Amino acid sequence: MAVVVVTDSSSCPDSELAQRYGIHVVPLHVLVGDRTFREGVDDLPDDYNDGTSSTSAASSGELDDCYRTALAASDGDGVVAVHLSRQLSGTWQVGSQVAEPFDEQVRVVDSRAAGMGSGFCALAAARAAQAGASIDDVYNAAVDTAGHARCFVVVDRLDHLRRGGRISTATALLGTALAMKPLLHIVDGKLVLKEKTRTTSKAIAKLIDAAVKEAGAGPAAIAVQHLDAPERADEVAAKLRDRLPHLTELVICELGAVLGVHVGSGAVAVLVVRGGAGQVEP
Repeated sequence: MAVVVVTDSSSCPDSELAQRYGIHVVPLHVLVGDRTFREGVDDLPDDYNDGTSSTSAASSGELDDCYRTALAASDGDGVVAVHLSRQLSGTWQVGSQVAEPFDEQVRVVDSRAAGMGSGFCALAAARAAQAGASIDDVYNAAVDTAGHARCFVVVDRLDHLRRGGRISTATALLGTALAMKPLLHIVDGKLVLKEKTRTTSKAIAKLIDAAVKEAGAGPAAIAVQHLDAPERADEVAAKLRDRLPHLTELVICELGAVLGVHVGSGAVAVLVVRGGAGQVEP
């Protein structure tokens, strides 16, 4: 068979792509009141994103089941599990502990990213696996892509991120006081402030400029993600397409519920992988 790639639901893998490359997806959880919902599996209530919900990592049992199923599907060739940044979730840590008894047959990768930043790492690994690469090479494909992935995000409000502990209270209060529209980015796996602007339009322009600079003049893979802001995402994608003629792929998709709880409605993110995310089928 071939090495099988696992990722978590926060990486927002397109269902068609996940099926094409045989990627196994383990759900993270959205906590609404006293109820727990599995992202991508359970139907969420309409008001899940009202600012009071929270999220939790996949459990050790869920990860163990997923890794075992994936290992069986690989006929022993092995599993590479790509998870969102350990600085943003406990999933990587739990996965690493679960993987220990598998004696290197299950390798766990910290994508140091979120959303399609993680998703591109999983795709690069799965594309290598589909081409017949060994577990070492599949693992290295994910790690290399993680090293080239950059995530930028504009949010309408910082409240959700502050409540979830994903950004400091001081930054959130500064944004509220100045009506700031921040451009955030992920550095060393942590979400931090990159630039401050006074309007959403200026923040979006900064977002596009940052993505173009990061992509450079060569090939690059880009994802534009949003939460309840499809027109804004389409506008960003169109401008990136015009300014970056050497894109290997451009994905436009909605952020999942787990990330949506933290960024809030209106958020737009751009994920960039300089050099691309593995070989793309024509």
